[in-house]
Amino acid sequence: MDSPLDAAQLRERVQRCVDEFLERQSHVLGEVGPDAQELLGAVASLLTGGKRLRAAFLYWGYRATGQPDSDALVRVATAMEFFQAAALIHDDVMDDSDTRRGMPAAHRSIAARHEREAWAGDAGRFGIAGAILAGNLCLNWTEELYSTSGLEPEHLTRGRAVFDLMRTQLMGGQFLDVVESARSWDGVPNSQRIERAQRVIRFKSAKYTVEHPLLVGATAGGAHPDDLEALSRYGLDLGHAFQLRDDLLGVFGDPAATGKPAGDDLREGKRTVLIAHALAGTDDAGRATVDRLLGEASLGESDIDGLRSLIADSGAVDAVEAEITRLAGTARMALKSTTGLTAQGLDVLDALIDSSTARAY
Repeated sequence: MDSPLDAAQLRERVQRCVDEFLERQSHVLGEVGPDAQELLGAVASLLTGGKRLRAAFLYWGYRATGQPDSDALVRVATAMEFFQAAALIHDDVMDDSDTRRGMPAAHRSIAARHEREAWAGDAGRFGIAGAILAGNLCLNWTEELYSTSGLEPEHLTRGRAVFDLMRTQLMGGQFLDVVESARSWDGVPNSQRIERAQRVIRFKSAKYTVEHPLLVGATAGGAHPDDLEALSRYGLDLGHAFQLRDDLLGVFGDPAATGKPAGDDLREGKRTVLIAHALAGTDDAGRATVDRLLGEASLGESDIDGLRSLIADSGAVDAVEAEITRLAGTARMALKSTTGLTAQGLDVLDALIDSSTARAY
C-alpha cells in the first residue's frame, strides 16, 4: 500500500473541503469588514497541507464498519482538522512558540501586522488576542462542519457523544500540560514523574489524535461495542506512541521536517517521559544541568547540543524507542482482536500504525 494517509485520495479531498469551507467563511466574515480576514488568513495558512491523521482515523473508523464513502463523510473528517488547528493555535500561544510548520505561529503573524502598521499598543498582546479568536473560530467551525456535513442524522447522533467528549477532554488535557510545566519535579520519584507525563500524553494527545476521532467514526458507523472497546485500546496505545515519537522529534528532530526550531521543547521546559528517563539515567551533575537549562527560553545551540548528548547518554532515547515499539505492537494486537470490521478498513488502520510512529530524525 502507498501511504495510508492517501488511501481514497483522502488528503486531497480534505484539502478541497477545507478550501471550499474557508471560501464560504470569507464571505461570512466579509460583512464584518476587511480586518476580519486577518483571522481567516491565519487559519488558512495553518490548514494548508499536513498529514491529516485525525481526519484519516475518523474516516477509516467509519468505513471499517462497512459504511460507504461519501463527500459528507469527508466533511465530518475535515472537522477534525479544524479542531486540530484550534488546538495548535492556542497551544502556540500558551507555549510562546515562534513558528509552526516552518511558518510564523498565528500570534506572531498577526502581531507582525500590528508592527508593520505601527499601530498603538503592544504588538504581542494584539497577536495573542487575534490568535485566541482565530482558534475560537476553528472550534466554532468544527461544530459547524460536523452538524451540517450531510451524513445521515442517525449516524451523526450516534457519534455525537464521543465528538463532544473529545472537545471537552482536550481542553482539560491542555490545562494539565500547563500545570505540569509549572509544577516542580524536585523530590518526585521517577515512577511518578513518568506517570504524570503519561497522563498529559493521554488527555492532551493520545485521545484527540487517534482514539476519539477513530471512535467518532466507528460509533457513527454502528460498530459493535466489543469492536469499539478494541478500537479504543488501539487508539490509546497508538496515540501514546505517536506522542512519544513527537517528544523525541521535539528534541532531536530536523527543523526542516518538524517545522519548529531544533530543541524547542527544551526551551519550553516540557516535562516529558523522555526527560523523566533522562533524569533517572544520568548522574547528579547531569540532573543539575537539566534542572538549570530546561525551560530557559534563551538556550543557544551549544546548550541544546549538550542537553541532547546528556539525554542520549542517559539511555532515555532507547527507553522511549522501546516503549514506542511496545505500544505499536499492542495497538496492532488490539486491532486484530476485532471481529466485525472490514478487511479494507483493518488494512488501512494497520498501516497507519507504522506511518504514525515512523522514526524521522
